[in-house]
Amino acid sequence: MSKSSHSGLSQAQIAHFIEHGYIKLEGAFGGDLARQGRDQLWSAMGLSPDAPETWKQPVVRLGFMTGKPFVDAANTPLLHRAYDALVGEGRWLKPNGLGIFPVRFPSPSDPGDAGWHVDASFGTDNPDFMQWRVNVKSSGRALLMLFLFSDVGELDAPTKIRKGSHRAIAKQLLPAGEGGLTLGELAVDGFASTADCEEVLATGQAGTVYLCHPFLVHSAQPHRGAKPRFMAQPPLLPKGEFDPSLPPSAVQIAIRRAIGMKL
Repeated sequence: MSKSSHSGLSQAQIAHFIEHGYIKLEGAFGGDLARQGRDQLWSAMGLSPDAPETWKQPVVRLGFMTGKPFVDAANTPLLHRAYDALVGEGRWLKPNGLGIFPVRFPSPSDPGDAGWHVDASFGTDNPDFMQWRVNVKSSGRALLMLFLFSDVGELDAPTKIRKGSHRAIAKQLLPAGEGGLTLGELAVDGFASTADCEEVLATGQAGTVYLCHPFLVHSAQPHRGAKPRFMAQPPLLPKGEFDPSLPPSAVQIAIRRAIGMKL
């Protein structure tokens, strides 16, 4: 058995995150919370799980949800310990809900949003999301998180992850300095630097959470299964900017290793 760190994650889990850019936490929140969350999401969409003839769109996007099931799901003791382990104790803001929710329905239609990308960290007040920015310090974002509110199998539109891609993105961001790059600049070559990365599917039972490095390249895909997929894709927000007086977090160690910086 792997030796556990003081934070509750094993050293093997932390090492996996640093090397590969993500960890999978099964049972991170309870199935009852997942069910309550789905009920609220169905209500918000004005749709019913018992009326599949009304599922007309391949994807319905719901914004930030602040209901109790979502707050509780984001703040379990296990997740708090994991946030501490990866971001640093006291260096993240307690989530006050979850979102966005791209609810994906079984459909032969192209959802129109499948494509490799990283999630932006700052500059999100610009109406053109391709002008949103990311820098090598990951200002404005501590983690990318995937919360599964339904069981997700290989046919149920699981998010595709390029394993270890965060390292290539860190190298790409380094020359851009504090200002970073826009999403458009990062995507200009279709993320060619990560094309050889192994692909992993974010599958799991309801209550599973993937905690991902902010630079991890990922993609949506069409739903070819039978039941709608409910997943939240929120950031974990940092409490402040990078503080060089503090020991580097797992997120920062991954970046430093990628760019050849001494730890």
